[in-house]
Amino acid sequence: MKKLVQLAKIFSDSNRVKIIALMHREKELCVCEICDTLGLSQPLVSRHLKQMREAQLVQTKQSGKWMIYSLFENETIHCLLDTIQEDIDTLPKIISCATR
Repeated sequence: MKKLVQLAKIFSDSNRVKIIALMHREKELCVCEICDTLGLSQPLVSRHLKQMREAQLVQTKQSGKWMIYSLFENETIHCLLDTIQEDIDTLPKIISCATR
């Protein structure tokens, strides 16, 4: 039951859902790309990503000095993505990090 409540909290925030949708569309993103694309602060995005990592929705890998985020492939994510598929296309185009 704890896991379900944790996931419900994550999916109840529109910014977290947008971050998940962007990761689905782009496959891999760094924090600055998410911040610049969605117009969100770095501390806010990092907090959202931490919650998603703890819920095992996203995974990370180190690329030089950058932390790269991507989705774990699981049933929960597929169910969510099926629900928001139309909205994914309305998200802004990724603003890429010039330094990555």
